[in-house]
Amino acid sequence: MDINKLQRENIKNLRPYSTARDEYKGQASIFLDANENSYGSPLTKDTPEAVNYNRYPDPLQLDLKDAISKIKGVPIENTFLGNGSDEAIDLLFRAFCEPGRDNVVILPPTYGMYEVSAGINNVETRKVNLLPGFQLDLEGIAEAIDENTKLIFICSPNNPTGNSIIRTDIETVLANFNGLVVIDEAYINYAKQHTFIRELTEYPNLVILQTFSKAWGLAALRLGMAFAARPVIDVLNKVKPPYNINQATQDIALAALKNIEQVNEWIKITVAERENLSRELAALPTVKKVYPSDANFILIEVEEALKTYDSLVEAGIIIRDRSKVTLCEGCLRITIGTPEENKTLLETLKMLK
Repeated sequence: MDINKLQRENIKNLRPYSTARDEYKGQASIFLDANENSYGSPLTKDTPEAVNYNRYPDPLQLDLKDAISKIKGVPIENTFLGNGSDEAIDLLFRAFCEPGRDNVVILPPTYGMYEVSAGINNVETRKVNLLPGFQLDLEGIAEAIDENTKLIFICSPNNPTGNSIIRTDIETVLANFNGLVVIDEAYINYAKQHTFIRELTEYPNLVILQTFSKAWGLAALRLGMAFAARPVIDVLNKVKPPYNINQATQDIALAALKNIEQVNEWIKITVAERENLSRELAALPTVKKVYPSDANFILIEVEEALKTYDSLVEAGIIIRDRSKVTLCEGCLRITIGTPEENKTLLETLKMLK
């Protein structure tokens, strides 16, 4: 795959904005280059005096990427950090899809932002529904792509169904498609299936999305990761906003990465609760089916989805109504809560008539 042929013509010729922090690397005692407030940041009685955010952050987040590299085993040059995975998704459209000409393939039911980003960027979306069991329709994908297909999005474990996509099927797509195959692994920490990170050196067209929003418990920070071949990462860095990850986010994420034992413990508890909750839900008379899950949520089919949803809302329990989503008719999506939250959910469902 030639990344130069894949990216948009205007992006090939784009000269990215050069920040003050790009032009100077090293140590200094006086910074008068970026028009910052030299006096510091206003502090309150609740703000540690060591915290000062008057200086622009590292535009390439090298310290944070280095810490991520030690955990993920991915070199810094193969890592992109975005304002949530949604920024990486949007930048892939902006960098590689010519508006009004190119198209992408998505596989419903799946994460909704792929289609939203396509619409924002005026890029055609071609939908190939998953097969029964929520697996890839390889023949349908092959028929949908043409010379203007630039991206294929595969969510695994899939949202909202929770299942992992068969690994060999994903490899078939990777081996036979000349555009970028984007594997969204937002829920990979909860899955038995291994990440595709180890395949990065095999497939130059592979892009992997991961996030700090799920297992890492940092959804409010909006910090996502993309891993890909160096030429793809270089393009993403070229088109991103200069300081897309603020310093506070970088600081908090760095601190979180030192607590991987806590994260692993939460994952272990969540997986155990997922299996227990699945069994308990399957025993309820109003539940018609509980789908297998490799994520931190469960998709269930119930007799009256909207009525059940509304009753839970009245009880102060918020889940997601997925009953109008393709192939998820009559279904609700339930995030795995704490043991106490899951117990309350089950007790409330048992009282519903």
